Amino acid sequence: MSDAARWMVAIGFIALPTIAYGGYFLLSVLKRKVGTENITPVQKDYFRAGHAHAGVLVTLSIIGQIVLDYSNFDDWLTWTFRIGLLVSPILISAGFFGGAPKTADGPAGPLVKLISIGAVIFSISAIGVGIGLLLPQ
Repeated sequence: MSDAARWMVAIGFIALPTIAYGGYFLLSVLKRKVGTENITPVQKDYFRAGHAHAGVLVTLSIIGQIVLDYSNFDDWLTWTFRIGLLVSPILISAGFFGGAPKTADGPAGPLVKLISIGAVIFSISAIGVGIGLLLPQ
């Protein structure tokens, strides 16, 4: 494993406890613990999506960091994809958690735009990783 992959994988693993805490928060919301009574069903859906996307995308990011060691890209492009894979789960989750509507029938919060931005970054990075594996060594 390259030093770059090792560092990025380490950052991904360090981020995992924050996702676990998000799961704890989500369970407290779903079990209606004290302080969560005013959370609407729509907010619960946003929180559930934020937690699920964080877990899956960080895991894929960790795998992608290792796989990028086998690509034949220039260093700058490899780093672009490494950063994209690691930043996009943060953006997407922040969009779900921060973009949850304040009321059941209210509009989504302004951070909901981060979902689309993160999705585009993740898609470009994931496609880049795939292309990198198909290029001749």
